[in-house]
Amino acid sequence: MKPEAPGAALARHTPMMQQYLRIKARHPDMLVFYRMGDFYELFYADAERAARLLDITLTRRGESAGEPIKMAGVPYHSVEQYLARLVKLGESVAICEQIGDPEAARGPVERQVTRIITPGTLTDAALLEDKRDNLLLALARERATLGLAWLSLASGRFAVMETAVGNMTAELERLAPSEILVPDDATAELLNGSTAPVKRLPPWQFEIESAQSALTRQFETHDLSGFGAEGLTAALRAAGALLEYARATQGTAIAHVKSLVVEQERARPRGARDGGGQVPVRARGADDVTAPVEIQHHAARLGGGRTQPLRGRDRSAHVLHLDVGRSREDLLGALVLGAALGSGERVGRGQLREVRANDVDAAVSHGSPP
Repeated sequence: MKPEAPGAALARHTPMMQQYLRIKARHPDMLVFYRMGDFYELFYADAERAARLLDITLTRRGESAGEPIKMAGVPYHSVEQYLARLVKLGESVAICEQIGDPEAARGPVERQVTRIITPGTLTDAALLEDKRDNLLLALARERATLGLAWLSLASGRFAVMETAVGNMTAELERLAPSEILVPDDATAELLNGSTAPVKRLPPWQFEIESAQSALTRQFETHDLSGFGAEGLTAALRAAGALLEYARATQGTAIAHVKSLVVEQERARPRGARDGGGQVPVRARGADDVTAPVEIQHHAARLGGGRTQPLRGRDRSAHVLHLDVGRSREDLLGALVLGAALGSGERVGRGQLREVRANDVDAAVSHGSPP
């Protein structure tokens, strides 16, 4: 028997189910929340999955194409709590709203997906965890080099880095991403057993030409030399794929993402974890006597409302430039002031050292920076 053409199979369904199935076909790997009155409904396999994950009732109502329609629904006014639970389970959701006028509609009211929620692209305060930065991470490999790009959509911080493939486990532990993007042909070993949800994208989305075009268009620049990113092809490939994915999920321009931070290799033994209550110090140019340093203080809590640190784990955005000949107390003061004001002073490599996180906490708790 000749297989039935997709169009013919669709025609057997009711008009509303035809609309739903067309929308679902564009989001096959997501749960589709389809707005009907005061509820978001899920159908067929989505309904079965949602009923199991959310412990909601699975029902059968009416028929379409000669089969009962499996349904499960959640009230629209409490949808955020259900979305939060699904995201914590690693699920992605497409929110489909009514955009047409019910009074003027002939047949089903026009609907379209207005919002896509994935674990790594959350921006809603109701869905974010207070003590953890929500990072979307993309990976691209070039032989023995691994390119990483990560983005916090809530803060707009966008960073890239290149490292040896063997450092993947340490970087995953450091960043603790909420979602990871990889090319569809990436091997499982690249992820080193990470438990974060993984989204596989077509390899062409990681091409360097399209990545450079997407990034320069986002930052409104001629090239990426101003960010110090030229030549980092693996990292830029990851960044380009990540940027396009983030744009697609938001359904709008992400204008608050305005720059790119290039992180350098960390000046400590490979595989060492950021711990022990200390803040690693990393130099950007080993041959420069006054090389600026990045102080990655994801172990430090920089105090309440008096300062403006990044949320959660990814606190590597504070870049301080400190001066040679200063005391440890002055270095500590510059650290706190720089974290608060987003600027700092200059110091050379001669005084690079580790600053204990509890010292930073104590300094902040004894008084706000000016």
